[in-house]
Amino acid sequence: MAEVTTAEAPSPPPSEAPAPAPAYANWKPKFNPWIVALTVTMATFMEVLDTSIANVALPHIAGGLAATPDEATWVLTSYLVSNAVILPLSGWLSTIMGRKRFYMTCVAIFTASSFLCGLAPSLGALVLFRILQGLGGGGLATSEQAILADTFSLEKRGMAFAVYGMAIVLAPAIGPTMGGWITDNFSWRWIFYINVPVGLLSLYLTNKIVEDPPYIEEERRRVLRNPIDYRGIALVFFGIGCLQYVLDKGQEDDWFASRLITTLLVTGVVCLVLFVWNEWKHDNPVVDVRMLRHRNFATAAFFMFVLGAVLYGTTVLIPQFLEGLMGYTAENAGKALSLGAFLLMFMMPVVGRLVTKVDPRFLIAGGFTSVSLALLHMTILNLGIDFHTAVMMRVYQTVGMAFIFIPISTMAYIGIPRHKSNQVAGINNLMRNLGGSVGISMLSTFLIRLGQKHRVTLVAHATNGDPAFTQRVAGLTQAFTSQGFAPNQARSQALAVLDRTIDVQSATLAYVDIISVMAVATLCLVPFVVLMRRPKGGAPQSAPAH
Repeated sequence: MAEVTTAEAPSPPPSEAPAPAPAYANWKPKFNPWIVALTVTMATFMEVLDTSIANVALPHIAGGLAATPDEATWVLTSYLVSNAVILPLSGWLSTIMGRKRFYMTCVAIFTASSFLCGLAPSLGALVLFRILQGLGGGGLATSEQAILADTFSLEKRGMAFAVYGMAIVLAPAIGPTMGGWITDNFSWRWIFYINVPVGLLSLYLTNKIVEDPPYIEEERRRVLRNPIDYRGIALVFFGIGCLQYVLDKGQEDDWFASRLITTLLVTGVVCLVLFVWNEWKHDNPVVDVRMLRHRNFATAAFFMFVLGAVLYGTTVLIPQFLEGLMGYTAENAGKALSLGAFLLMFMMPVVGRLVTKVDPRFLIAGGFTSVSLALLHMTILNLGIDFHTAVMMRVYQTVGMAFIFIPISTMAYIGIPRHKSNQVAGINNLMRNLGGSVGISMLSTFLIRLGQKHRVTLVAHATNGDPAFTQRVAGLTQAFTSQGFAPNQARSQALAVLDRTIDVQSATLAYVDIISVMAVATLCLVPFVVLMRRPKGGAPQSAPAH
């Protein structure tokens, strides 16, 4: 393992832990690191897949459990809220339980609750089991990222994060396609049952292969010697839970027109502000927010938030356009993302090698520029595009994303003590998921609001005083009349067709507006890479610099 750099490192304040003992600097896992990487990636892939695979099965779940479509959305909301709540606590729980034990507990909870989801006799039971599934799944990605950071040296860490990145990017891309195929050919219950054999295999391999570094046990003893931050646990639980609910249900309930949404938003913001203040002052915080004083880590967390918004937002954007406006099935819309996902799988290892040879800041800047240009190209979106064009739009985006995720993940650990790797992974994953929730929520809101704005503009021209409009009405009326409709019915049908056309055109213009804003916003992030510092001489992860 890479040696710990101690030169010129500032002394930690009394509230911080001492540097890991130098004797631990050369610790290496007993098994080949790549076997460890593949073992832990298995369960993470399964968990990320589950965040998207259930989306297309909602109508079948609602029908099978005698629920309305609105009630069935709780199958998604319950999972997202519980998953978000556990993320900021996962680093702390991983420390006090031992990382391997915590990871295996998460896999066991996720696997058992997946089986129970498949057996659920009612919607209430399914929502309860999905809450448990989200709690178990929330700790998987965090633990895996920390395990990879400790298992691999800095020189090989980029490739390790490439494997991790392949899992979290491929899973949501193939989730809708797989979910649609399973639901159409078997039953919606099998989208949960398929997790069981993977989970059992993951438990067996993790028990045999994965191990905790010695300094994890030292950190565990230090944390347990100090009072537990119950106030911080409560604040982050309610703060993140309220915020996630608001982001998921805000548009559906018309945001501030709903007293519940307004109350939860205020509650969430107040809880999170108090949480940050409490954690900054506490000697034994559940989330070490003081790490944000490190320029690299703070910038990486911000970039992770943006990456989550762009990644998950665009993952929803293309299928939603193809299904809602062009009549694609969920399975075919999912296929439009598949080629981009497989290209990303190819690009991840390439970037993993480059990150040790090229200044990671240049890779991040190039990645954001590439994504911005891809989004700018996507503004050609219209109702006449074919399947190939839709596929290539996603392909162009994925090229740049590979150059963002791995360098950010690698740079986040620079300057952070190795025994804080659980905290780094927890905060990074929380920022990525919150970014995704914000991105999807804002996307849904602005699509509706901008669509209404464009509809008003288009309807203003749909009058009898507009020659193009009257000519179009006359042509459609004649076409319906020739099909046997009475003259008054033919005109009503013609106006209905034009009304639908205006709706679709308004929605398309709204998509173009949103994509344009995303392109500009992404390009504006490029200058922020100068805030990050490259380790001198390729220096590995440093000793405590708190």
